Parts: sequence; structure tokens; C-alpha cells
Amino acid sequence: MVRDGNDNTMHERHLLCNVTTTPPPPPTGRPAARMRYSAPMTTTTSVVERLAAVQARIAEACARAGRDPAEVTLVAVSKTHHAEAVAEAIRAGATDFGENWAQELAPKAEAVAALSLQPRWHFIGHLQRNKVREVLPHIVSLHSLDSLRLAEDLERRLAARGDATLECYVEVNFADEASKTGVPLDEAPGLITFALEQPHLRLAGLMTVAPETHDAESLRPLFRRMRELAHTHGLTGLSMGMSGDYNVAIEEGSTLVRVGTAIFGPRRTV
Repeated sequence: MVRDGNDNTMHERHLLCNVTTTPPPPPTGRPAARMRYSAPMTTTTSVVERLAAVQARIAEACARAGRDPAEVTLVAVSKTHHAEAVAEAIRAGATDFGENWAQELAPKAEAVAALSLQPRWHFIGHLQRNKVREVLPHIVSLHSLDSLRLAEDLERRLAARGDATLECYVEVNFADEASKTGVPLDEAPGLITFALEQPHLRLAGLMTVAPETHDAESLRPLFRRMRELAHTHGLTGLSMGMSGDYNVAIEEGSTLVRVGTAIFGPRRTV
């Protein structure tokens, strides 16, 4: 299991559905003291060793929150890294991988398949509508559903292909950062409702890319609000947490963490 990355787009306005329910209780076992986390900068150079370290940190975060580590999927974000690095991670036990760019996903997925390896590919970056056809054959999950028009295009293409469903996460730009993609918070209910109505989109939950910070603890309220928004709409999946903040995200209910640098090292220049 593994995660990392994202981009920019326009969002359509849609009539919102305001639903109010009692927010869910936080996961049990939350640490009483504030804890500061940073990306695990390890001196180990092996993908195998770094992967094991991340898996251990996930287990520790789950223990603090009173959760079963099996509840958290590790999406290893392999963008800019070669197929050989993906293969090394697969042989070390990783099963799920994330990519940000359509032009990198397709050839990499084919190269890994040529090694007789079949990981689960997640698309986690901004998906341009003209790239949908290129991406769909390779992925099991889309973490960046961010507009009504993209949802319509996905539904149309999936129906034409005769595919059953595609797992999706609505990407929410909680911090309203101009540099980030994702539907604005006030438009999220409309997109969530629309996606739930599509027969070929299986809306599993929500996704967000938190603001960059050296103090991951400061992101706890944002992750908590994500959990509450998902609960309001009856969703259980939460794709949140990256290399520098996945510990806090797990403590606040994340079910998928997107970790790249902590597993594969610094991004390669492409």
C-alpha cells in the first residue's frame, strides 16, 4: 500500500446540497500530547528498506489511534522513477502505486507489466479530460475527480467501454490554494451528489492535498474536517496524507496514504 502529488483546473458551479449530521467520533486512542512529525528522512538507500520503514511508521500511527493497519492502504507514489524501482517495491511487498501524469503512467505501467508484475495503479494527479481515454485502461482508482465535466466524461467513456465501475475520490481543495487543484469546499457537496448518481462511478470517498508545512500537527484540523465531510455524505474512504504528514492523517482516519519521497527518495528530473 502507498502515496504522493497533484495539479490545476477550472471547476463548474453546481447547486449545493447541504446536509447536517452529527460528526463522527474521532478514532480512539488519540495521543494526548501534540506531536510534531516530519518526512522520515532516512539514511537508508534501498527502496526495500525505506518501504519497510514507512510500513512500520504506518503501524505505529495506527497503534496510537487504536486502528488496524489493514485499514490503511499504502499507495507508493512512483512519479519520475523508473519501472525498475517500481518492480523493486513490488518484490518487497508493495501492491498499490500512484502516478500523477498520464504521459508517464501508460509507458511505466506497460514496462512493469512486461516484467510479469501486475500492481494496482492509482491516478492521483489532475486528470485532463483529453487524457481520460489514455489513463482508464491502466487504473483501478482515480483520486482526483474535481469537476462535473470530468465526471460526465468518465461516465460516458466507462459506459462505452462496458466497464463495470471505476473507484473514484472527489478531490477537495480544503485550503482554497490557487496552486492546487480540487473542487472548492463550497462546491464539493454538489459534485459528490452528482458522482454518487453515476452508474459507472463508484465514489469511495474524498481526497485532499494538504498545504506544505514543517509542522504536520497543524494539519490535524484539516484532516478532521475531511473525515467529517465524508461522514456527512456516507463515505468512508479518505485519501489523505503524504510523506511529511501521513502519521497525522492516519490518526485522523485516512484510509489511503500517498507516499513517494519517503519510499523512492527524491524525485528524478524528467
